Amino acid sequence: MKNLELLQCVYQECVPASLGAPCCIAVDSDTGTVYAGTDTGLVALDGDSHSVLSSVSLREAGYLCEADNSHLVGIQYLYDQDSVCVATSSGDVILWNIPTQELECVGTVDSGLTCMAWSPNQDLVLLTTGEEKMVMMTSDFNPISETSIHQEEFGEAEFITAGWGKKETQFHGSEGKQAAFQQKESVSPALPWDDRRPRVSWCRDAFVVSSVSPVDGARRLRVWNRDCVLQATSENVSMLEQALSWKPSGSLIASTQRKPHRHEVVFFEKNGLRHGGFVLPFGKDEIKVLELLWNSDSTVLVVWLEELCPVQEQGAGDEDKSLTPSTYVQLWTVSNYHWYLKQNLHFGKSLADRPAAVVWDAEHPYRLHLVCHGGRYVMYEWTWVINRSDGRTSEDNSYVAVIDGDKVLLTPFRQVVIPPPMSAYSLQLQTPVSQVLFSPSPGVNDLAAVLTDGTVVFYTLDIKQPEEEVSGDTSVCVNAAGGTGFKSAVRMHVQHRRLGLSCCMLQEKWRCAQTLHHFVWLAEDQLLTVSWDPSSSTSVLYHLGTQEEQATLLHQVTVEGRVYQLCRSSDGHSVAIELTDGTVLRYHIDKVAACPVLEPWRSQDDLPVKFSVLCSQMGLCSMGGHETVLGLSDKFRLFINGDEISSNCTSFAVHNDHLLLTTHAHTCACLPLHTASKDLSSAIDEKTRRVERGSRLVTVVPWDTKVILQMPRGNLETVHPRTLVLGLVQKMIDSQQFLEAFLVMRKHRVNLNLLCDLNPKMFLSCVPDVVTQLKDINFINLFLTELREEDVTKAMYSEYCCSPDGENSWDLQAKSKMDQVCDVVKDTLEGLDHEKYLLGILTCHIRKAQPELEVCLQKIQEIWDTPPQSRDGVSAEEALNYVLLLVDVNELFNVALGTYNLRLVLMVAEKSQKDPKEYLPFLKQLQNMEENLQRYTIDLHLKRYHKAIQHLSKCGADRFVDLLALVKEHKLYRSALQLYTTDSKEYRDLTVEYGEYLQKKGHVEEAGLMFNRCEEWEKALQAYEQCCSWRQALCVSCRLHYSTQQTAQLALRMADFLRNNGRHSEAAVLLEQYVQDEEGAIITLLEGSQWEEALRVIYQHSRTDIIDTNFKPALMEASQRQLAFLQENKALFIRHKDRLAVVRKEKSMACTEILGDDHGDQDADLYSDTSSTTRTHSTRGSTKYSGTSKTSGRSSKSRRKAERKKLSLREGSPYEDSALLSALKDIIDAVDKSKDDVHQLLKMLVLFGLDSEAGMIQSSLEAALSLIDSCTSEIWQTGSGSAQTQMTLGPHSTVNSIIASMNAGPQPVDTVVAVPPPARLKDSKWKLSLLEGT
Repeated sequence: MKNLELLQCVYQECVPASLGAPCCIAVDSDTGTVYAGTDTGLVALDGDSHSVLSSVSLREAGYLCEADNSHLVGIQYLYDQDSVCVATSSGDVILWNIPTQELECVGTVDSGLTCMAWSPNQDLVLLTTGEEKMVMMTSDFNPISETSIHQEEFGEAEFITAGWGKKETQFHGSEGKQAAFQQKESVSPALPWDDRRPRVSWCRDAFVVSSVSPVDGARRLRVWNRDCVLQATSENVSMLEQALSWKPSGSLIASTQRKPHRHEVVFFEKNGLRHGGFVLPFGKDEIKVLELLWNSDSTVLVVWLEELCPVQEQGAGDEDKSLTPSTYVQLWTVSNYHWYLKQNLHFGKSLADRPAAVVWDAEHPYRLHLVCHGGRYVMYEWTWVINRSDGRTSEDNSYVAVIDGDKVLLTPFRQVVIPPPMSAYSLQLQTPVSQVLFSPSPGVNDLAAVLTDGTVVFYTLDIKQPEEEVSGDTSVCVNAAGGTGFKSAVRMHVQHRRLGLSCCMLQEKWRCAQTLHHFVWLAEDQLLTVSWDPSSSTSVLYHLGTQEEQATLLHQVTVEGRVYQLCRSSDGHSVAIELTDGTVLRYHIDKVAACPVLEPWRSQDDLPVKFSVLCSQMGLCSMGGHETVLGLSDKFRLFINGDEISSNCTSFAVHNDHLLLTTHAHTCACLPLHTASKDLSSAIDEKTRRVERGSRLVTVVPWDTKVILQMPRGNLETVHPRTLVLGLVQKMIDSQQFLEAFLVMRKHRVNLNLLCDLNPKMFLSCVPDVVTQLKDINFINLFLTELREEDVTKAMYSEYCCSPDGENSWDLQAKSKMDQVCDVVKDTLEGLDHEKYLLGILTCHIRKAQPELEVCLQKIQEIWDTPPQSRDGVSAEEALNYVLLLVDVNELFNVALGTYNLRLVLMVAEKSQKDPKEYLPFLKQLQNMEENLQRYTIDLHLKRYHKAIQHLSKCGADRFVDLLALVKEHKLYRSALQLYTTDSKEYRDLTVEYGEYLQKKGHVEEAGLMFNRCEEWEKALQAYEQCCSWRQALCVSCRLHYSTQQTAQLALRMADFLRNNGRHSEAAVLLEQYVQDEEGAIITLLEGSQWEEALRVIYQHSRTDIIDTNFKPALMEASQRQLAFLQENKALFIRHKDRLAVVRKEKSMACTEILGDDHGDQDADLYSDTSSTTRTHSTRGSTKYSGTSKTSGRSSKSRRKAERKKLSLREGSPYEDSALLSALKDIIDAVDKSKDDVHQLLKMLVLFGLDSEAGMIQSSLEAALSLIDSCTSEIWQTGSGSAQTQMTLGPHSTVNSIIASMNAGPQPVDTVVAVPPPARLKDSKWKLSLLEGT
């Protein structure tokens, strides 16, 4: 689908007439210097200015003699020797040293030379002599071998015949048996105009020679290796011509053959066999082929032709000088096994304009050099482009035009996708086409063809519809889009008008083929083109008017430099012009002054745009509201406003909101145009999809999702990138085109939840429009069945659908998303037509978060009883069949059974695949039961036990045993208790069973409450005593009429239990009030440190003797114990604090040592290999401890035990710092909790005059709290200490973050230890002021 577009056409009258007519040419690709050989000598031309650098006369040196008509037969520039090597027909091989300008004859052949050919790497040179011999020499001109051109044998690759069967017995197909007896036709000799000179063409380490056989006079090809050993000889081909070229890739050898009815370019394989070809677009005996030349990358074949004059054809004597033939240089390419004529250079009939030598550039594959007989040097450079319409609206049919000689192959990819070499239709022109233009907006589908004869033909899209009668324009030929009796599938173009370019100021410019190039269609009646001005060595812009039959020059602008590429905006208002130095200019018409303006193209930062390398492909797009220029170089570097964003881009195309590009990684990326150009380089790898290897973008259909890719062989592939699909869907939904959006989503399998998730509020308000547009109930049901609770814009399509947080999201406070959509759609459908949209209504009930299947069955039952009257109504059978598609039949059967409607159950069962033997006996059994028993049986079958006991309770007292068993089996006590009155026997029995169940489960106090409710006092007392609910137990004992002694024994038992569980105050109450043991109560209070309550009881019962015997000793013991506790915790706190500082210092030193050893002499780029760092750190941290956690497969209890083991205070453990933090936190919590106990103790000590002991305790606690407060900030570091460093892993982590986390050491097992203690340590309410200073 590509065309060759001319980038440069530079020419100069540079070879002086005094040096003679040029005959051969060589190019130094490094410097661009051109070396031309003439009739008398050699001349060197500058690559930029094309002026003469130097020249030398071979005639004056005696190498070219006018008397013997000697001439040059070959020329080659030698890179290693910086010399030009030429060979003369008289037999001399001459070196022209460029730096010294000296001539040296390195050898002479007495018989003369007919050809000289150097190998591609210039290490060998082959000379053919006048004696029909070949001489192989090294680059230093040392002979290697000499052999005859004409060999009788086939060569080393001769085919082997197995000899199976005879020719007479073999099958000959349609030719019949007589073909076995036909004689072989003789080979025709070479044509009369053949110069009969041998031709040589190299390819890698082999070469092919085309020579005329002295036996039969026919040309044959012979393939030789670099050692001059014959490999193969071509088959006999009649009328084989002199042109010869071996494809650089080595696959084919090209030559030409004249046949009775056509002229062909034929190909041979390396073994000499024919391998296809193509027909030249000329009549019989009309032209002769002078040379064939492959470019360096084997993609373009140049055919150099010349018209065949009658005298040449007849082989008569002297030619008539007045009959000067025309000369053509054609460029042919192949794609999908079809050969296209992409460019046709017509040099007219003037002898001065005829090319004398043509050669491809060795470094630039699409640069062609030629020199004319009149001394003019011309340089052409082409590039591959895709001529496509570049509209940005839905009216653009995405036309792609392919040039094939005098035809333009057109395909509108919006309507049809037709692979090459076919096309939808073609335009037949009178002469070959050099360029195709498409109109800017609004007529984006109109096109113009620039012909080689200097005319432009304009075509417009036919207003007739495709199904109407085909237009009478005979130049339009329908191909794959219909024709041959079928109706055309697309609208076609018709010729609108023709424009001539032979205005007076351009006649001189048109002397050289395609002097005018880079045609751009600016407006409906304006063109812009470029020409070369040899006088000033600059490019000139011609702004042409096209209103008349002949073009009129509106503006002429001289460009300071050489124009390399042009690109027009889609609206035609501006043109981007790239110069050969990379500078980008903007050309536009000033609307106020009505004059052209040529100024530097500026970026968004108001900086002039300049590409660092030449970009052969350009494009314009609007990016961030600013017109932006795109450039793609031959080295696959993509630039946006001069900034390189990709180094492996192979092609690009502009969509409405996206820039699409393919890469060497075989991916297609879609970049958003609303992003700044500087941010696009980071977005290339985000939204990509894999494509076939070597794919290139052909076109992107605007306002569509279709992307056309071409494979290397030439076939097409259509893809729909997810980015374009979702972007188009979003635009359609925003414009409330719900049907179009739905069809696109269904076609491309986009989750239909996107229809309502993009803008929930708008969707809920537009549900009537959605239903009206979709119309088809199947579409509505498809949307409803795909509903799910998840918001796809935040999950599945989160990277494509971006919206601010909280905006365009569902309000799920009252209802779920599915319930909101289903309710709104259901109400809308019911309001429109309940009978017509019944299936949609049923779907709404089914697709709710809690499916309303019973409602669905009720509606089906209503239809069954009352069939619909309208024609669009749905029968009950159809509705039931539809519901069975959405719901499992067993689930629906159970739901129907749960309605207790056996008729409905039977209806569902009949539509299912159930065996009647499975359900009919069960239904008959139910039918014969009493109603409550029937419902109980159904509920029991459906495992609805709560409803089952409700119906069973209504079946009478004889069924209570079954009810009690069901309640005990399924733990339905609470539900069962609500079915009976509190004074009934059943209620009492259920309560007793419930109490026993609670007692077994360990809820003893609750069991006592149940026993108390049913007046089971013994069981209640037992339960209360077991859980030590002593108040309830004493109450129940009164209900049991316990005596004082029994009550005292009960109280004594519970007091012992309370005292053992630390509940001394409650135990003292029982001993004092129910056992009458005042001394025991006082001693119990002293054991619990309840000093004030103990004093109260002592003085209440006048037992002051206990103060000296028990109270004071207990007080002194408590003071000593408290003082020891404070001193012990203070010492332990200091020890742990000091150890923590040592551990942290050791870890810091270890990390520094690791970084110094492992990464001290490495670059930061090598830090990604962190495995060695981790391994070294764990080894140095502890050589005895393995930090590997083997917790997989363990129980939760085992895992907790393993975690606790990590908090070991053993020195050297990897988590010692965390264990120390945990221990310090425990000490602080213990000291903080002791403040209330110390406060009570201090008051008693002061009360009994023990001020010194009280002062010591208060001082000790105050010192401990002060120490803790002063060390808190040191222990719990607020910086980036190891305790607070969090390991950063996952997709958002970086190399530096992982290394920093790793170097910080092992992390705390429990994050609680990393939190400092609360600030309540400074509370001083516990202290006694009277003890201050003691």
